[in-house]
Amino acid sequence: MSEKSFTLHVPDSALEHLKQKLELTRFPDELEGAGWNYGSPLDDVKRLVARWKDGFDWRSSEAHINTIPQFTRNIEVDGHGTLNIHYVHKRSELESAIPLLFVHGWPGHFMEGSKILPLLTAVSPDQPSFHVVALSLPGYGWSDAPKKPGFAAKQFAEVGHKLMLSLGYKEYVTQGGDWGHVITRTMQQIYGGTHIKAWHTNAPASGPPQLTKAPLQFLKYLVTPLNQKEKEGLARNKKFRENGDGYFQEQCTKPQTIGYSLSDSPVGLLAWIYEKLHDWTDNYPWTDDEVLTWVSIYWFSKAGPAASLRIYYETVHAGDLYNAKWTKVPCGTSYFPKELIQVPKAWVRSISNVVFESEHDVGGHFAAYEVPELLVGDLRKMYGVGGPAFKVVPGKSGYSIA
Repeated sequence: MSEKSFTLHVPDSALEHLKQKLELTRFPDELEGAGWNYGSPLDDVKRLVARWKDGFDWRSSEAHINTIPQFTRNIEVDGHGTLNIHYVHKRSELESAIPLLFVHGWPGHFMEGSKILPLLTAVSPDQPSFHVVALSLPGYGWSDAPKKPGFAAKQFAEVGHKLMLSLGYKEYVTQGGDWGHVITRTMQQIYGGTHIKAWHTNAPASGPPQLTKAPLQFLKYLVTPLNQKEKEGLARNKKFRENGDGYFQEQCTKPQTIGYSLSDSPVGLLAWIYEKLHDWTDNYPWTDDEVLTWVSIYWFSKAGPAASLRIYYETVHAGDLYNAKWTKVPCGTSYFPKELIQVPKAWVRSISNVVFESEHDVGGHFAAYEVPELLVGDLRKMYGVGGPAFKVVPGKSGYSIA
């Protein structure tokens, strides 16, 4: 499992092929006044395609990506052979920094954590410092994709854990949202206590407390009325399921079918992801080049865009998505107003040993990218002096005196 330094370089032939594809685009029509109601607006997509084809400088984006220390190494996955995994590894200058694994989701990627890297690794007597690892999940970025069915949350968790062990981090903490929430939740269920000392999520989600799993929380839930914000959150969930999760149903049931379109049509891929970047963020001021860089990482990815979808099918069919089991591993939660799923805090407490909670007035699904200072602030409060998870990793307090 030897580590190799990684420098991203997309071949000129791939750039030329993309341009040829874009020049052959056949756009659909659009209803008058459709706006965002039917999905990505035609005018927006046409503008982005024109920029992608003639003005966007991938080499500039590539150079920026390569300012971040990246590596690859082989990870053996039980029943699935060896996968070559791509990851970012940025160490703090402080030896006693806290090892932290950041796990992205869909349609995120390893660069989703790029803005929190310098903040987390900074050294100061006033806040904890972290050694940060941000992997490209198998099938994303420049990691290999699984070749056999059955690669679900437990297998993704195995990859993340074995990567941390291979880097010498036998005890560590995790952070994730979206699939990163599901994967890190699974990791702490399997490796918690011995290896994972605490976990934090910016996508806290759960069903109502169940009598058989959390009897005290269940009884409290029965007699405690929901407050106004909690009612609004559940109403938001209902609206999302009725009007926003068609992608989820498709990717959970027939990922191969939509995969043909996303792998063959860069415009189809752009529209598919751009809709989520717009709808799932809290008025984040996306520039066209930010969007195109984000989508280009999918287009140029090692396994291709279709590979990133299969986590939906595999995890749902394995029963891993909703298979949350309470553990004593300390958990921190951050609530952002434009996160897709909003549930009462009592629900989350019924499946996690919640020791830290924070609620924000701004921010959406991609918190690490949208509002990095807020997310990092929560991690510093959770793991810093006086926080509920201070010194949770033995000998790794995050301060100069461990």
